[in-house]
Amino acid sequence: MKPAIVLLSGGLDSATVLAMAQAQGFTLSALTFRYGQRHAVEIEAARRVAAAMGVADHRIADIDLRVFGGSALTSDIAVPKGRDDAEMASGIPVTYVPARNTIMLSFALAFAEVIGAADIFVGVNAVDYSGYPDCRPDYIAAFEAMANLATKAAVEGHRLTIHTPLIQLTKAEIIRQGLALGVDYAITSTCYDPDPSGLACGQCDSCHLRLKGFAEAGLKDPAGYV
Repeated sequence: MKPAIVLLSGGLDSATVLAMAQAQGFTLSALTFRYGQRHAVEIEAARRVAAAMGVADHRIADIDLRVFGGSALTSDIAVPKGRDDAEMASGIPVTYVPARNTIMLSFALAFAEVIGAADIFVGVNAVDYSGYPDCRPDYIAAFEAMANLATKAAVEGHRLTIHTPLIQLTKAEIIRQGLALGVDYAITSTCYDPDPSGLACGQCDSCHLRLKGFAEAGLKDPAGYV
């Protein structure tokens, strides 16, 4: 069984990726970030997901991106609510966290080198998403190329692969695959602006995409909403 790293936010997508990687027979280490995010309840969701899916090695890295701000998730900028599909497709929203995936993948790359893993799984999606530039296939390909130039492991012949099994799936397709693999979506947290108890707002872009995905799959979202 080969070791692999999974970036685990505690949301719907990352929980599904974790299950998919498990199904492929990898021995998984999960990596979650406490980066000063407004929706820090997702960290507890990541703990629940890792425990429920039997991941023995789950690490939480602290990187405070509030030092830079620039996002509704790391500063006092209001989280957009009630946007329709056309509005969400019109540009990069203020919930984009500058360079977040690059920062997180870099941490995962270092972690992979230390434990001898040649595989990193990440739940980026280029279909049902909010227009983030670091969720596109060409970005992932560029990062993988960089990783295979920048590491001792790659120089010594152990090339790294970044797996993005969700990148061309709709949210409904992701949900169906996750359910087939036994993912309990009730313990995940996707909302950008949950209430103090962890209930989802139901109005932000992330909630909109999640609810739309469950509806298109003909299912009811088991998560709690305000």
